[in-house]
Amino acid sequence: MSTKAPSEKTSSSITQDFDTPEDRKLLRKVDFRLIPILTLLYLLSFLDRSNIGNAKIIGLVEDLKIAPPEYNTALALYFVSYVLFEVPANIILKRFDPQIWLPTLTVAWGVVTIAQGFVTNKASLFAVRFVLGMAEAGLFPGVIYVFSVYYRRHERSWRVAIFFGGAALAGAFGGILAYAIGKMEGIAGIRGWAWIFIIEGILTVVVAIFAYFVVPTWSHKATFLTTSEKARLLARLDADSDAALIEKFEWVYVRQAVTDHLVWGYAMLFHGFAFVLYSLSLFMPTIIADLGFASWQAQLMTVPPNSLAALSIWSTVWVSSRINRRAPFIIAAALVAILGYIILLTTKTPGAQYVGVHFAAAGVYTGNALLLSWPGENVSAQTKRAVAVAMQITIGDIGAIAGVLIYRPDLAANKFRVPHIISIGYLLFAILVTIYLWTWMKRENQRRDALVKEIKDGLAPSTPEQRQKMGDRDTFYRYVF
Repeated sequence: MSTKAPSEKTSSSITQDFDTPEDRKLLRKVDFRLIPILTLLYLLSFLDRSNIGNAKIIGLVEDLKIAPPEYNTALALYFVSYVLFEVPANIILKRFDPQIWLPTLTVAWGVVTIAQGFVTNKASLFAVRFVLGMAEAGLFPGVIYVFSVYYRRHERSWRVAIFFGGAALAGAFGGILAYAIGKMEGIAGIRGWAWIFIIEGILTVVVAIFAYFVVPTWSHKATFLTTSEKARLLARLDADSDAALIEKFEWVYVRQAVTDHLVWGYAMLFHGFAFVLYSLSLFMPTIIADLGFASWQAQLMTVPPNSLAALSIWSTVWVSSRINRRAPFIIAAALVAILGYIILLTTKTPGAQYVGVHFAAAGVYTGNALLLSWPGENVSAQTKRAVAVAMQITIGDIGAIAGVLIYRPDLAANKFRVPHIISIGYLLFAILVTIYLWTWMKRENQRRDALVKEIKDGLAPSTPEQRQKMGDRDTFYRYVF
């Protein structure tokens, strides 16, 4: 049966059909089951990878007799293993079960974090940081992929923003927690910096055990939904994307991901933002301390910029999801971050430079929250999307490796002037990549609209099987830009 090109009216009616009170109730039920536990896991993940920055300013480096460049090497080793295991972790997830896989990863990195409290030299710190990256590698791309099989495309960005807000909250929560735990100095003969790792690692393991009973499985097997709710959820997904299909793993979809220029674009975009995300999150206590504040003050003064970042994420992404646009907001976030670094570079007083830290944090975290949901919205089929999300994190985190190596002692002169300038360069690169993606997707949507309009009387809508095979290359598929 032939059909006309989908008009705005048709599109709106379809949206309205799946925006009933029953649908909203179903979404709230899914939200309540997925978002709190997965956000908590990511908060703990970010806390356990970045708490070394808090430990550093209360004695870690001095006690382990680590030279400043070796500290940067320890940070980089985390991201090396993170990069190596990102794609394999998501391939395992696709063939396994998130209900078991994600909590197991959490237990693993919690145990490794505890072990970090007992390191005695640089070799043991290097080894623990490498294993920590390996254990944490699968969480973020795994959760993004799980979101893609529960939510329709336009519903994902806001959920990803709430989830990624856990990273900013980890920075705020971590500062307060590090300050409090640091008071345990000398208890049981253990230094305060070691207690930071031990206490936060134990907290992670406890939450992970609870997570085995809460983290959901795949949507088509979800036991927390009734049979009718599950059917409605799958119908919503089927009308929107490929998420309702039960897709068997095939290597052809992996090949589609690694040969798609848009997938590489998303990856390079995160590469630009990851440089500033991790250099800022890991070195924020040091940057603030170098402005002339005491170590205990620096711990607590990380709270306001990270809290502002969380608020910026949630408000900006809410507006972005309402108007269904991503690229303009990513560019705006990058410009806000650049303004922050310019303030850090050009002002002389600690108060003014502290304001710059706020702008940098708000822009950096917000831009990352927006771009990390982009491939989840625009890449189809399922396996291709799983690989694309993992590739984005993998290639992006090579930027993180560069970031933690650039913010090294011999470039710390004038309060990290050179690293801050390089950060601005990375953000400008991210803006250029965003413009490329925005332009290409807009033109491709227009080309497909014209094609459908041209052959409107002879073009039948795609079947689920055709959508699965063609994925985002389907003529009826439209990108969110």
